[in-house]
Amino acid sequence: METKKTIYQLHEEHKTWLNKLSFYKDELKIMDNRILEVAKKNTSNEVRSLADHFNNLLVIQKEQIDILSHDIKSHELYLEAAALGNPNSIDHEKFSDHKKHRESIAVFEKIFKELREELIDFLSKWM
Repeated sequence: METKKTIYQLHEEHKTWLNKLSFYKDELKIMDNRILEVAKKNTSNEVRSLADHFNNLLVIQKEQIDILSHDIKSHELYLEAAALGNPNSIDHEKFSDHKKHRESIAVFEKIFKELREELIDFLSKWM
């Protein structure tokens, strides 16, 4: 059976997810700076290759953040239109749970955590 939620519940989840994504975006900047530090200090082909590898993974994660943020904001616009279209009953109306977004965020966070762990191993070896 499909879960139903109020517009307020969905909106709160959207805000939480967007805040998390903003945090992850900031963390990617820090990771990028650490990779640059290591690449400057170590000129070996192995380090350069690994630094490039991690930079590519960071680019992919940045793109995923942008995609997820866009999807969440689009759903927020849908909810806003529903509220404007029926302002008198919006407090009592239930909407389909945004399971797809929840799953996408969970997958992103899992991949991000794995990337962070791999990067920490790389940095601890070469810093």
